[in-house]
Amino acid sequence: MPQIHHPLSSADRDAMIALRSQLAKSRAAPTRASFDQLIELTPPGAGASHREARVGGVPGTWCIPPSPRPGRAILYLHGGAFILGSARAFRHFAGQLAVRAGISVFVADYRLAPEHPFPAAWEDARDAHLGLASELGVERVAIAGDSAGGGLALALLVAQRKAPCGVLLSPWTDLSLTGASIEAKALEDPVLSRGALEAGARHYLCGHDPRDPRASALYGAMEHLPPVQVHVGTAEILLDDSVRLDALAGAEVHVWEGMPHVFPRSVATFEAARDALDLAGAFLRQGIDR
Repeated sequence: MPQIHHPLSSADRDAMIALRSQLAKSRAAPTRASFDQLIELTPPGAGASHREARVGGVPGTWCIPPSPRPGRAILYLHGGAFILGSARAFRHFAGQLAVRAGISVFVADYRLAPEHPFPAAWEDARDAHLGLASELGVERVAIAGDSAGGGLALALLVAQRKAPCGVLLSPWTDLSLTGASIEAKALEDPVLSRGALEAGARHYLCGHDPRDPRASALYGAMEHLPPVQVHVGTAEILLDDSVRLDALAGAEVHVWEGMPHVFPRSVATFEAARDALDLAGAFLRQGIDR
């Protein structure tokens, strides 16, 4: 499937200049607390409600839109390089997706490294996915995620092959870091660095083979995958982790000019973020009944 390219609007160009200036003032590595505080700045989805729950033994947060479709759910796996992030922090962002899709979203609070190395995150993602059907009787479960969670989402799609569709936002699909964009986009990316990715992979893998498909979905058997939509910016070192999915998985890959890593989180800042979330919501709404 040919990639779909989206030009950079003048408003987003100005917003990106301002973002780069803001990020340049603070080079400190995020802590779990500071990362969660940043993610929680995402505005809540209009009319969405939230409640904590456990599914398949995995804690998490439900993001429920007005008039959600019965018998349908989206499992959302958050980003944070396997060492950061929480379901509570991502509830507003997941709520944005829930409202656009008209489908309730369960954000899994999977275990984080280094306290819980591989395959803890994978096992929690799998158990939450299975629990949505076996415990709650959800008939159709789509899977979505961003960054490390996007890689987990794809790994789950590859392994389970039961989901009707999936959405990946700037997924980290290759923990062996072979993508050429890691070097080619190093000076352009205002968010990620090779060093940060290496640290996340080291803490998570603890010496395990980075090409294990449960860790790096890029190396999984991608034949007969359900429909998958991907969104990625050109100003991120993980660009190749997405664009390679065009040929390998037949994914619908949307490439957004000038946008940074997981730009849809910046729904209050970028026109492209709102447009990408609209596309993702429509894809999930239509695809969940395939």
